[in-house]
Amino acid sequence: MNVFIDTNVYLKFYHYSNDELEELRKLIVLIEQGEINLLVPRQVYNEYVRNREVKIADALKTFREDKLNDSFPIFLKEYPEYDIMKKAIKEYQSSKKIILENIKTEIENYSLKADEIINEIFEKSSILEANSNLKATAKVRYDLGNPPGKKNSYGDALNWETLLTICPPENDLIFISDDKDYFSEVDNSKFNKYLEKEWKTSKDSNIVFYKSISEFFKKKYPNIKLASDLQKDVYIERLEKSNTFRDSRHNLYKLSQFKDFTSDQINRIFFQTFSNSQLYWISEDEDINEILFELYDQYKDILDENISIEFQSKIKRLKDIEEQDENPF
Repeated sequence: MNVFIDTNVYLKFYHYSNDELEELRKLIVLIEQGEINLLVPRQVYNEYVRNREVKIADALKTFREDKLNDSFPIFLKEYPEYDIMKKAIKEYQSSKKIILENIKTEIENYSLKADEIINEIFEKSSILEANSNLKATAKVRYDLGNPPGKKNSYGDALNWETLLTICPPENDLIFISDDKDYFSEVDNSKFNKYLEKEWKTSKDSNIVFYKSISEFFKKKYPNIKLASDLQKDVYIERLEKSNTFRDSRHNLYKLSQFKDFTSDQINRIFFQTFSNSQLYWISEDEDINEILFELYDQYKDILDENISIEFQSKIKRLKDIEEQDENPF
Protein backbone atom coordinates (compact mmCIF):
# COMPACT_ATOMS: atom_id res chain seq x y z
CA MET A 1 0.00 0.00 0.00
CA ASN A 2 1.62 3.25 -1.17
CA VAL A 3 1.03 6.19 1.18
CA PHE A 4 1.91 9.87 0.82
CA ILE A 5 1.65 12.20 3.82
CA ASP A 6 1.92 15.93 3.16
CA THR A 7 4.12 18.22 5.26
CA ASN A 8 1.17 19.99 6.90
CA VAL A 9 0.03 16.70 8.43
CA TYR A 10 3.36 16.13 10.19
CA LEU A 11 3.43 19.75 11.37
CA LYS A 12 0.00 19.37 13.02
CA PHE A 13 1.74 17.47 15.81
CA TYR A 14 3.52 20.69 16.80
CA HIS A 15 0.35 22.73 17.07
CA TYR A 16 -3.23 22.51 18.31
CA SER A 17 -4.82 19.46 16.70
CA ASN A 18 -7.24 16.63 17.35
CA ASP A 19 -4.62 14.12 16.21
CA GLU A 20 -2.68 12.22 18.87
CA LEU A 21 0.94 11.03 18.78
CA GLU A 22 -0.37 7.47 19.04
CA GLU A 23 -1.49 7.85 15.40
CA LEU A 24 2.17 8.28 14.42
CA ARG A 25 3.16 5.25 16.50
CA LYS A 26 0.57 3.21 14.62
CA LEU A 27 2.07 4.48 11.38
CA ILE A 28 5.49 3.18 12.45
CA VAL A 29 3.98 -0.26 13.07
CA LEU A 30 2.61 -0.37 9.51
CA ILE A 31 5.98 0.68 8.09
CA GLU A 32 7.91 -1.87 10.17
CA GLN A 33 5.52 -4.67 9.21
CA GLY A 34 5.76 -3.80 5.52
CA GLU A 35 2.04 -3.05 5.38
CA ILE A 36 2.63 0.37 3.81
CA ASN A 37 5.28 1.96 1.62
CA LEU A 38 5.55 5.53 2.89
CA LEU A 39 6.59 7.92 0.12
CA VAL A 40 8.61 10.90 1.40
CA PRO A 41 9.74 13.33 -1.30
CA ARG A 42 12.80 15.36 -0.34
CA GLN A 43 10.63 18.47 -0.64
CA VAL A 44 8.31 17.20 2.12
CA TYR A 45 11.24 16.50 4.43
CA ASN A 46 12.81 19.93 3.77
CA GLU A 47 9.48 21.70 4.35
CA TYR A 48 9.07 19.84 7.63
CA VAL A 49 12.54 20.85 8.89
CA ARG A 50 12.05 24.43 7.69
CA ASN A 51 8.63 24.95 9.30
CA ARG A 52 8.94 22.93 12.51
CA GLU A 53 10.05 25.90 14.64
CA VAL A 54 7.52 28.20 12.97
CA LYS A 55 4.68 25.92 14.08
CA ILE A 56 6.11 25.47 17.57
CA ALA A 57 6.59 29.22 18.02
CA ASP A 58 3.01 29.94 16.97
CA ALA A 59 1.62 27.24 19.27
CA LEU A 60 3.66 28.54 22.22
CA LYS A 61 2.52 32.10 21.53
CA THR A 62 -1.11 30.98 21.73
CA PHE A 63 -0.40 28.95 24.86
CA ARG A 64 1.32 31.88 26.63
CA GLU A 65 -1.49 34.28 25.77
CA ASP A 66 -4.20 31.87 26.93
CA LYS A 67 -4.94 32.94 30.50
CA LEU A 68 -7.50 31.78 33.05
CA ASN A 69 -9.80 34.46 34.40
CA ASP A 70 -9.00 34.83 38.11
CA SER A 71 -11.59 37.56 38.72
CA PHE A 72 -14.81 36.56 40.46
CA PRO A 73 -17.98 38.40 41.50
CA ILE A 74 -17.89 39.39 45.17
CA PHE A 75 -20.88 37.23 46.10
CA LEU A 76 -19.06 34.06 44.97
CA LYS A 77 -16.37 34.50 47.63
CA GLU A 78 -18.74 33.18 50.27
CA TYR A 79 -18.84 29.74 48.65
CA PRO A 80 -16.28 27.02 49.54
CA GLU A 81 -15.66 26.35 45.83
CA TYR A 82 -14.20 29.87 45.50
CA ASP A 83 -11.03 28.97 47.40
CA ILE A 84 -10.72 25.70 45.47
CA MET A 85 -10.95 27.55 42.16
CA LYS A 86 -8.45 30.24 43.20
CA LYS A 87 -6.01 27.53 44.27
CA ALA A 88 -6.48 25.63 41.00
CA ILE A 89 -5.78 28.78 38.96
CA LYS A 90 -2.63 29.46 40.97
CA GLU A 91 -1.43 25.87 40.45
CA TYR A 92 -2.19 26.11 36.73
CA GLN A 93 -0.16 29.31 36.38
CA SER A 94 2.74 27.79 38.30
CA SER A 95 2.72 24.59 36.21
CA LYS A 96 2.46 26.62 33.03
CA LYS A 97 5.58 28.59 33.94
CA ILE A 98 7.51 25.40 34.69
CA ILE A 99 6.51 23.64 31.48
CA LEU A 100 7.46 26.67 29.37
CA GLU A 101 10.90 26.67 30.95
CA ASN A 102 11.44 22.93 30.61
CA ILE A 103 10.30 22.69 27.01
CA LYS A 104 12.93 25.13 25.70
CA THR A 105 15.74 22.58 25.91
CA GLU A 106 13.69 19.84 24.27
CA ILE A 107 12.77 22.15 21.39
CA GLU A 108 16.39 23.16 20.84
CA ASN A 109 17.62 19.55 21.05
CA TYR A 110 14.89 18.15 18.79
CA SER A 111 13.91 15.87 21.64
CA LEU A 112 10.18 16.52 21.85
CA LYS A 113 8.24 13.28 21.69
CA ALA A 114 6.87 14.41 18.31
CA ASP A 115 10.47 14.91 17.09
CA GLU A 116 11.50 11.41 18.14
CA ILE A 117 8.52 9.70 16.51
CA ILE A 118 8.55 11.70 13.26
CA ASN A 119 12.31 11.25 12.89
CA GLU A 120 11.83 7.51 13.34
CA ILE A 121 9.21 7.57 10.59
CA PHE A 122 11.62 9.30 8.22
CA GLU A 123 14.47 6.95 9.17
CA LYS A 124 12.32 3.92 8.36
CA SER A 125 11.27 5.40 5.00
CA SER A 126 13.18 6.23 1.83
CA ILE A 127 13.59 9.90 0.99
CA LEU A 128 12.74 10.43 -2.68
CA GLU A 129 15.23 12.77 -4.33
CA ALA A 130 14.14 15.15 -7.09
CA ASN A 131 16.44 15.31 -10.11
CA SER A 132 16.74 18.24 -12.50
CA ASN A 133 14.12 16.79 -14.86
CA LEU A 134 11.54 16.57 -12.07
CA LYS A 135 12.27 20.14 -10.99
CA ALA A 136 11.92 21.38 -14.57
CA THR A 137 8.62 19.53 -15.03
CA ALA A 138 7.29 20.92 -11.74
CA LYS A 139 8.23 24.46 -12.79
CA VAL A 140 6.41 24.07 -16.11
CA ARG A 141 3.33 22.81 -14.24
CA TYR A 142 3.48 25.83 -11.94
CA ASP A 143 4.03 28.30 -14.80
CA LEU A 144 1.03 26.88 -16.67
CA GLY A 145 -1.15 27.36 -13.60
CA ASN A 146 -1.98 23.68 -13.20
CA PRO A 147 -2.58 22.44 -9.65
CA PRO A 148 -1.23 21.91 -7.11
CA GLY A 149 0.65 25.08 -6.26
CA LYS A 150 0.86 28.22 -4.19
CA LYS A 151 1.84 31.72 -5.20
CA ASN A 152 5.61 32.05 -5.66
CA SER A 153 6.23 28.40 -4.75
CA TYR A 154 6.21 25.20 -6.77
CA GLY A 155 6.97 22.85 -3.88
CA ASP A 156 3.56 21.16 -4.12
CA ALA A 157 4.01 20.78 -7.88
CA LEU A 158 7.38 19.11 -7.24
CA ASN A 159 5.81 16.68 -4.75
CA TRP A 160 3.08 15.79 -7.24
CA GLU A 161 5.49 15.26 -10.12
CA THR A 162 7.65 13.09 -7.85
CA LEU A 163 4.66 10.88 -7.01
CA LEU A 164 3.65 10.64 -10.67
CA THR A 165 7.16 9.48 -11.54
CA ILE A 166 7.84 7.14 -8.61
CA CYS A 167 4.53 5.33 -8.12
CA PRO A 168 3.99 2.21 -10.23
CA PRO A 169 0.87 2.00 -12.42
CA GLU A 170 -2.27 0.16 -11.34
CA ASN A 171 -1.53 0.81 -7.66
CA ASP A 172 -3.84 3.07 -5.66
CA LEU A 173 -2.22 5.85 -3.66
CA ILE A 174 -3.32 6.77 -0.13
CA PHE A 175 -2.98 10.57 -0.12
CA ILE A 176 -3.13 12.35 3.26
CA SER A 177 -3.13 16.16 3.24
CA ASP A 178 -4.95 19.09 4.79
CA ASP A 179 -3.72 21.51 2.12
CA LYS A 180 -6.52 23.25 0.21
CA ASP A 181 -4.45 23.00 -2.99
CA TYR A 182 -5.50 19.36 -3.11
CA PHE A 183 -9.19 19.93 -2.29
CA SER A 184 -12.07 19.88 -4.73
CA GLU A 185 -13.37 23.39 -5.42
CA VAL A 186 -16.94 22.14 -4.94
CA ASP A 187 -16.50 19.87 -1.92
CA ASN A 188 -13.38 20.31 0.23
CA SER A 189 -13.80 16.85 1.71
CA LYS A 190 -12.91 15.42 -1.70
CA PHE A 191 -9.76 15.40 -3.79
CA ASN A 192 -9.04 17.95 -6.53
CA LYS A 193 -10.84 16.77 -9.68
CA TYR A 194 -8.10 17.87 -12.07
CA LEU A 195 -5.43 15.97 -10.14
CA GLU A 196 -7.71 12.97 -9.65
CA LYS A 197 -8.33 12.72 -13.40
CA GLU A 198 -4.63 13.21 -14.19
CA TRP A 199 -3.67 10.40 -11.80
CA LYS A 200 -6.35 8.07 -13.18
CA THR A 201 -5.20 8.70 -16.75
CA SER A 202 -1.50 8.41 -15.99
CA LYS A 203 -1.55 5.53 -13.48
CA ASP A 204 -4.77 3.65 -14.21
CA SER A 205 -5.44 3.69 -10.47
CA ASN A 206 -7.15 5.82 -7.84
CA ILE A 207 -6.26 8.43 -5.25
CA VAL A 208 -7.74 7.53 -1.84
CA PHE A 209 -7.89 10.85 -0.02
CA TYR A 210 -7.80 11.63 3.71
CA LYS A 211 -7.30 14.92 5.52
CA SER A 212 -5.57 13.47 8.58
CA ILE A 213 -3.77 10.36 9.80
CA SER A 214 -6.53 9.79 12.36
CA GLU A 215 -9.13 9.80 9.56
CA PHE A 216 -7.03 7.21 7.70
CA PHE A 217 -6.86 4.92 10.73
CA LYS A 218 -10.57 5.32 11.52
CA LYS A 219 -11.38 4.17 8.00
CA LYS A 220 -8.79 1.40 7.59
CA TYR A 221 -8.46 0.18 11.20
CA PRO A 222 -11.62 1.40 12.99
CA ASN A 223 -11.23 -0.72 16.13
CA ILE A 224 -7.56 0.01 16.76
CA LYS A 225 -6.75 2.58 19.44
CA LEU A 226 -3.13 1.77 20.30
CA ALA A 227 -0.06 0.91 18.24
CA SER A 228 0.34 -2.35 20.16
CA ASP A 229 -3.20 -3.38 19.13
CA LEU A 230 -2.35 -2.60 15.53
CA GLN A 231 0.64 -4.95 15.71
CA LYS A 232 -1.66 -7.72 16.90
CA ASP A 233 -4.16 -7.04 14.14
CA VAL A 234 -1.44 -7.14 11.49
CA TYR A 235 -0.35 -10.62 12.61
CA ILE A 236 -3.93 -11.84 12.99
CA GLU A 237 -4.67 -10.73 9.44
CA ARG A 238 -1.54 -12.52 8.26
CA LEU A 239 -2.61 -15.64 10.14
CA GLU A 240 -5.96 -15.46 8.37
CA LYS A 241 -4.19 -15.28 5.02
CA SER A 242 -1.55 -17.92 5.81
CA ASN A 243 -1.43 -20.55 3.08
CA THR A 244 1.60 -22.53 4.27
CA PHE A 245 2.49 -24.35 7.48
CA ARG A 246 5.52 -22.11 7.83
CA ASP A 247 3.52 -18.87 7.65
CA SER A 248 0.91 -20.17 10.07
CA ARG A 249 3.56 -21.21 12.59
CA HIS A 250 5.45 -17.90 12.24
CA ASN A 251 2.36 -15.72 12.70
CA LEU A 252 1.06 -17.73 15.66
CA TYR A 253 4.48 -17.49 17.32
CA LYS A 254 4.42 -13.71 16.87
CA LEU A 255 0.93 -13.49 18.35
CA SER A 256 1.93 -15.61 21.35
CA GLN A 257 4.31 -12.83 22.40
CA PHE A 258 1.48 -10.35 22.94
CA LYS A 259 -0.84 -9.89 25.89
CA ASP A 260 -4.28 -8.38 26.45
CA PHE A 261 -6.11 -9.51 23.33
CA THR A 262 -9.59 -8.14 22.80
CA SER A 263 -12.57 -10.46 22.43
CA ASP A 264 -12.68 -9.77 18.71
CA GLN A 265 -8.97 -10.53 18.30
CA ILE A 266 -8.98 -13.79 20.25
CA ASN A 267 -12.08 -15.00 18.40
CA ARG A 268 -10.43 -14.29 15.06
CA ILE A 269 -7.36 -16.29 16.15
CA PHE A 270 -9.32 -19.32 17.34
CA PHE A 271 -11.60 -19.30 14.32
CA GLN A 272 -8.49 -19.94 12.24
CA THR A 273 -7.61 -23.05 14.23
CA PHE A 274 -10.32 -25.01 12.45
CA SER A 275 -11.13 -22.88 9.38
CA ASN A 276 -7.55 -22.53 8.08
CA SER A 277 -6.20 -25.94 7.12
CA GLN A 278 -2.60 -24.73 7.30
CA LEU A 279 -3.02 -24.05 11.01
CA TYR A 280 -5.34 -26.95 11.75
CA TRP A 281 -2.96 -29.54 10.30
CA ILE A 282 -0.13 -28.42 12.58
CA SER A 283 -2.30 -28.00 15.67
CA GLU A 284 -1.02 -31.29 17.07
CA ASP A 285 2.61 -30.24 16.74
CA GLU A 286 3.83 -29.92 20.29
CA ASP A 287 4.85 -26.25 20.10
CA ILE A 288 1.69 -25.12 18.29
CA ASN A 289 -0.57 -27.16 20.55
CA GLU A 290 1.03 -25.64 23.62
CA ILE A 291 0.60 -22.08 22.32
CA LEU A 292 -3.04 -22.67 21.39
CA PHE A 293 -4.01 -24.10 24.75
CA GLU A 294 -2.08 -21.46 26.69
CA LEU A 295 -4.13 -18.87 24.82
CA TYR A 296 -7.29 -20.88 25.35
CA ASP A 297 -6.77 -21.18 29.11
CA GLN A 298 -6.11 -17.46 29.37
CA TYR A 299 -8.96 -16.20 27.18
CA LYS A 300 -11.66 -18.89 27.26
CA ASP A 301 -13.95 -16.62 29.29
CA ILE A 302 -14.20 -14.11 26.43
CA LEU A 303 -14.19 -16.66 23.61
CA ASP A 304 -17.38 -16.98 21.59
CA GLU A 305 -19.24 -20.11 22.73
CA ASN A 306 -19.63 -21.58 19.25
CA ILE A 307 -15.97 -21.01 18.42
CA SER A 308 -14.95 -22.54 21.74
CA ILE A 309 -17.08 -25.65 21.14
CA GLU A 310 -15.73 -26.08 17.63
CA PHE A 311 -12.14 -25.65 18.80
CA GLN A 312 -12.49 -28.20 21.61
CA SER A 313 -14.20 -30.73 19.35
CA LYS A 314 -11.50 -30.61 16.70
CA ILE A 315 -8.27 -29.98 18.58
CA LYS A 316 -7.19 -31.99 21.61
CA ARG A 317 -4.72 -30.95 24.26
CA LEU A 318 -1.64 -33.15 23.83
CA LYS A 319 -0.90 -33.18 27.55
CA ASP A 320 -4.30 -34.72 28.27
CA ILE A 321 -3.75 -37.42 25.65
CA GLU A 322 -0.30 -38.21 27.07
CA GLU A 323 -1.70 -38.50 30.59
CA GLN A 324 -4.41 -40.88 29.38
CA ASP A 325 -1.81 -43.02 27.64
CA GLU A 326 0.24 -43.19 30.83
CA ASN A 327 -2.80 -44.03 32.96
CA PRO A 328 -5.15 -46.07 30.74
CA PHE A 329 -7.17 -47.22 33.77
